[in-house]
Amino acid sequence: MAQIKVYGLADKLNSIKAELSNIIHTSMIDILQLPPDKKFHRFFPLDKSDFYYPPDRTVNYLIIEISMFEGRTVETKKQLITHLIQNIHEKLNISLTDIEITIFETPKHNWGIRGLLGDELVLNYKVEV
Repeated sequence: MAQIKVYGLADKLNSIKAELSNIIHTSMIDILQLPPDKKFHRFFPLDKSDFYYPPDRTVNYLIIEISMFEGRTVETKKQLITHLIQNIHEKLNISLTDIEITIFETPKHNWGIRGLLGDELVLNYKVEV
């Protein structure tokens, strides 16, 4: 299980969110081996008055937060972050400086999904990759 939140300035984020969602989802399938039907993305296009960032970032600045079950190796998480940054940079022409990604991991028992606790779910994919 993985939930994605993406924050950026509305003027920039709205025009790229469909393609960005595809880039993110492809990375989740390739690196985390998630099934193709497990796509949970939320976009938060923000007004300039609601999004403050350092002067060395531009209007293309993106913050991507990934919440997922714990269990992936450090190497897998590093590979996911690197893969995402590289693909976003190459496919959307966004500077490396303007892409920030954070992974938040929680135990399965901290999730409630389809009326069950996460540790009671029968998954059709492995978390330990």
